[in-house]
Amino acid sequence: MKNKNPFEVFQKESPEVFDGFNQLIKSLVDCKGLDNKTKQLIYIGMKACQGDETAVFFHVPMAKQAGASRDEIKETILLTLTVCGLKGINTCLVKALEIYDNSK
Repeated sequence: MKNKNPFEVFQKESPEVFDGFNQLIKSLVDCKGLDNKTKQLIYIGMKACQGDETAVFFHVPMAKQAGASRDEIKETILLTLTVCGLKGINTCLVKALEIYDNSK
C-alpha cells in the first residue's frame, strides 16, 4: 500500500466514514468567520506542528490558490517554533516551499 493516495484508500475502504468526513470538511469550509486563505494557513501551521507532510503537500497548493504568498507559507511554518520546536521546520518547511514553487 506504500505510495497510494491515503484519501483514495480511505474512500474505497470505508465510504460511509469518508462521506461523513467530507460533510464535516464542507461544514468547516462553509463557516464565514475566516477567509479561505487564513483557514489554509492555520491548517498548514497545525499540521506542520504535527509533522504531517502529507497534509502540507495537499494544503500548500490550496493556500496558494486562495492567494497565500510564499512568504506567508514560510512564516506560518516558522511560527510553529514556539509551539513544537524544530519539528514543523524539520519535517515540513522544505517540502512546503518546494510544493509552493512547483504548484500553479
